[in-house]
Amino acid sequence: MTNSSKPRRPDVTAVELIGGPEVLQLNLHSYDPRWAQDYLEHRRRILDALAAINVDVEHIGSTSVPGLAAKPIVDIVVAVPDITAEEDYLDGLLAAGYELRVREPGHRLVRTPTRDVHVHVYERGDAAVQEYLLLRDHLRTNADDRALYEGVKRALLSRRWDDMNDYSDAKNDVILAIKTRARATGPW
Repeated sequence: MTNSSKPRRPDVTAVELIGGPEVLQLNLHSYDPRWAQDYLEHRRRILDALAAINVDVEHIGSTSVPGLAAKPIVDIVVAVPDITAEEDYLDGLLAAGYELRVREPGHRLVRTPTRDVHVHVYERGDAAVQEYLLLRDHLRTNADDRALYEGVKRALLSRRWDDMNDYSDAKNDVILAIKTRARATGPW
């Protein structure tokens, strides 16, 4: 049966955080060109693991922006035909060495055991994918917003975080402001 003929199933309705909250030491590192190479290696690994389905793979997050300091965690977004058809993508990603960390409505997160690569899986057409790309592309071309974002990240990392997700949530206001400017000035 092809993906297009599979019946659509309901997605999960709650957030499942495998392993619970994590306390991590978060540090920013100067931009490292090796992050782009790491992305390309994992892109190939993902495409090989998911060769049976049509997926889109993009490098996102701070490690995808030359000149931007970042936590040394390469973020990747994968768009799949049907997020509810986990058998089409999750087994392949797990077999390729990734571990499931988050299962929530519309989103799955797998990562390397060393936690240096996070793979965000969404359904093709999900607005979250375009939001990631909007922020990435704007930060790649706008030095002022890139500096602003880095400054906010540095200020936030001077605080103690009991959960990495709380740190990520604390960046939301500046991210929303940057994306608003990006929409006003870009070809989106």
